[in-house]
Amino acid sequence: MKYAAKRIAMLLVTMVIVSLLAFLAFDLISGDPATAMLGTQATPESVAALREELGLNRPFLVRYGEWLLGFFTGNLGTSYNYKQPVWDLIGPKVMVTLCLSVLSFLLITVVSIPLGLWSARRAGGRLDGARTAVNQLCMAVPPFFTGILLSGVFGVMLHWFVPGSFPGLEHFGSALKYLFFAAVAIAIPRIAMTVRMLRSTIMNEMQKDYVRTAISRGNDRSEVLRRHVLKNALVPVVTFLAQTMAEIVAGSIVVEQVFAIPGLGRMLVTSISNRDYPTVQAIVVILAFWVVLAGTVADIVNQCIDPRLRLGDDA
Repeated sequence: MKYAAKRIAMLLVTMVIVSLLAFLAFDLISGDPATAMLGTQATPESVAALREELGLNRPFLVRYGEWLLGFFTGNLGTSYNYKQPVWDLIGPKVMVTLCLSVLSFLLITVVSIPLGLWSARRAGGRLDGARTAVNQLCMAVPPFFTGILLSGVFGVMLHWFVPGSFPGLEHFGSALKYLFFAAVAIAIPRIAMTVRMLRSTIMNEMQKDYVRTAISRGNDRSEVLRRHVLKNALVPVVTFLAQTMAEIVAGSIVVEQVFAIPGLGRMLVTSISNRDYPTVQAIVVILAFWVVLAGTVADIVNQCIDPRLRLGDDA
């Protein structure tokens, strides 16, 4: 509990630092939002008036303090481009991207761990070379290309879903079916990487003395693998899965474009091109929170899996 509280406190401090850097970056970036919003109608007087209206003339720390307080109270500011509260604008899109990311992560976890165990148990077999080749192929194919193939086969040819026609989360069953194919496109290379890492970790653990001793005493090899080896082998895999969870969000930005999913990816690209800084800042901080949260959860899970890590931290 003490370790978890410490990690959560570190998460909050990290988020404050990330938000400050994001706010500073967009404050220093070239280009004036007021000028971009007015376009060809911009005059020195109209630009000055709009900057005053948007609060851009106030000191940096004052604006950042108000934004940070608003962030923790649910007020993310007002979009320059859409003239509406940022959270009202991105809230539904956050839920879409969150559903896609969680579904992708579940696929990676549920598929890769059994496959990694199975691959490690059959290492050195006749088909081991073929399995390795397939694994390498899955790692090499980028998610956007897999997404195009899935859209063509299951959408255009088999009509399992209608490409480019996302039903919306209010129709959750249909939306989940649509998101499943995008999640598969994101998950396939990550499944291959996780299987390879778990296989390698298990094979290294199998060479250790405690495993040889357990098997020499007559214990079933598969039982030793499940009860002892897997537990120790999961520690680096959990850390890798946390990194994967963070990278899923970045991967989903591209895949959302392929499947025309109205998530954060499309909104982020549009907001950057329109210099809609309040919206971009909010999206950047939300994505950063997702990344930091994944690392925090992985550290806590690793502490539960391996008590030696807990003892080392207490020391």
